[in-house]
Amino acid sequence: MLLDLFHTFITQFQTPTLAFLIGGMLAAALGCRIDIPDAIYRFCVFMLLMRIGIGAGVEIRNGDLDDMLVPALFSAATGVGIVLLGWFTLARLPGVRRDDALATAGLFGAVSASTMAAGMFMLEDAGIAFEAWIGALYPFMDIPALVLAIVLANLHAQKQQGAGRAQRVAVWPIVKESLQGPALSAMLLGIAIGLLARPEAVYEDFYDLLFRGLLTVLMVVMGIEAYQRLNELRKVAHWYAAYAVIAPITHGLLGFGLGYLAHLWVGFSPGGVILLAVIAASSSDISGPPTLRAGIPSANPSAYLGASTGIGTPVAIALCIPLFLALGQWVFKL
Repeated sequence: MLLDLFHTFITQFQTPTLAFLIGGMLAAALGCRIDIPDAIYRFCVFMLLMRIGIGAGVEIRNGDLDDMLVPALFSAATGVGIVLLGWFTLARLPGVRRDDALATAGLFGAVSASTMAAGMFMLEDAGIAFEAWIGALYPFMDIPALVLAIVLANLHAQKQQGAGRAQRVAVWPIVKESLQGPALSAMLLGIAIGLLARPEAVYEDFYDLLFRGLLTVLMVVMGIEAYQRLNELRKVAHWYAAYAVIAPITHGLLGFGLGYLAHLWVGFSPGGVILLAVIAASSSDISGPPTLRAGIPSANPSAYLGASTGIGTPVAIALCIPLFLALGQWVFKL
């Protein structure tokens, strides 16, 4: 069983997604001057999220909302659980400031659109079906994680300042900031168009057609940025590096476990279980950082961005996607 699991895991490294990610990291390490403008990167992200959002909206319109309820609740529980795990582990380690730890946990509890897109691509490539509305789970995990991290950080700051009575933390501005972020707003726009319009033709002939090519460009950019972010971790406690390696695997196992319960209770597909584990293993790289920068201004970006982009994202894509794909194939006999 272990040999089969290991063989399935290793074969995933031959997929284009991981090849382009690792290629970007190697190019940066060798000093190659590959320069992909930020506008191109943001366009690729927008296109991928629109593709995922439109597909999710169409599926929700044609499907049964009851099938989404349990996975959505489990997604929210996963986001909250990830922040609480960070609060009780990373925040208690020596040399780690509480606000830095909570910002890091919030970023890991939120969702990476690029990691989710990469997971979908690899499942499609492996011929494993999943619910097209899986992208709609994005905000259910993303928003609770960011809100909880910011609320806990603000309550801790009030306590440190010696406030006699903890003041109420306004939640709606945090939710609003998350919803207005570029990633989540693009996803929600796609879902709305899929729900309210009939975009199937443009979806198939344009967005779906460009999906794989744009994803490879995104992987190269992320590989380059990940290597560049590694230097930032030298400015903070080494615990962040250890957390960035262990956390995606731990969080993915939490998502896989809850997804498996949804599979038993409401028939959540094996592909859906794998993707829930993948988005749980991911850490936000687009909308999360500005939200946390505004919500926890005292947190050190070198800590949460270095841990997330420098190590967490490559671990989630290059390690966790093949790992949970192999685990899903073994558990569900795919």
